[in-house]
Amino acid sequence: MRKTQKAIFLGTLLSSVAAFSHADTITGAGASFPYPIYAKWASLYEKETGNKVNYQSIGSGGGQQQIIAQTVDFGASDDPMKAELLQQHKLLQFPAIIGGTVPVINLPEIKAGELKLSGELLAQIYLGKVTKWNDAAIQKLNPSLKLPEKDILVIHRSDGSGTTFGFTNYLSKVSPDWKSTVGEGKSVKWPTGQGGKGNEGIAAYVRQMKYSIGYVEYAYAKQNQLAWASLQNQAGQFVQPNKDSFMAAASNAKWNDAVGMGVVLTNEAGEKSWPITAASFILIHKEGNKPEATQNVIKFFDWAFAKGQAAATELDYVPIPEDVVKNIQAKWQTELKK
Repeated sequence: MRKTQKAIFLGTLLSSVAAFSHADTITGAGASFPYPIYAKWASLYEKETGNKVNYQSIGSGGGQQQIIAQTVDFGASDDPMKAELLQQHKLLQFPAIIGGTVPVINLPEIKAGELKLSGELLAQIYLGKVTKWNDAAIQKLNPSLKLPEKDILVIHRSDGSGTTFGFTNYLSKVSPDWKSTVGEGKSVKWPTGQGGKGNEGIAAYVRQMKYSIGYVEYAYAKQNQLAWASLQNQAGQFVQPNKDSFMAAASNAKWNDAVGMGVVLTNEAGEKSWPITAASFILIHKEGNKPEATQNVIKFFDWAFAKGQAAATELDYVPIPEDVVKNIQAKWQTELKK
């Protein structure tokens, strides 16, 4: 009897060790914009499969650098990589999730969504030309709000950031002044303000500092209980950030017409469109030195596309449309070396 029990115990132990040894761990790094949903997906994926996903939120610039250096299994960037770089480094790029960047504020007694801003006014604040919360231009858009006679404390990203790319891309589209003096990019020369690292850093600064303004992915605003401003879109409507307004902006995107499916979704047409909507992209090697790891990355995102939509919606992201997912899966089959 003892021998039988010992054999059963040993067999169970060996099975557990074997299962553990076959568990896969993949590493990724990059954009902080999608970090909340990637962390949620990783948790659910590990519970279901036993496989781990270790994703570090270091900014889109860092994500691009690390996948090029092959120090991670996948990179993530909200600034889609250009065709020449994709070709040079033999990378495959595909969108993984859609979300929105929101201006967040710390104004006592002003609730989320109450303050109205236009794109041009937001640009003037970040140019350092509108410096008081009760400036006539802000008060004109918000006649019913009692705005304080306080300096606006501007917060921006200090690291190379796809969120910054989307934000500055939007400001360049709506403000000729911004376009000619600052322009767009993952990193720009900010005319005013102080920097915070990652969406996490900006959210922390705005939460701590009264009379500040920053920009973060919507999930960070909700998780940190930050107030956000509504924005005037291309159609002239003041809209609130949510999955419906993000979806409205993404509804007419021509994914397959863009190199590497790198669609930029800022200032899209439509009465319901949120003006700073963005897709976040994944970068993997077509011919990397770890093909098995790349296949494990594909398995993870294939799982996310199939089973992660509810989690994405709960965090107010918009899942990639089904027809686009099918095109992504086709690219996996045709462009990756097994």
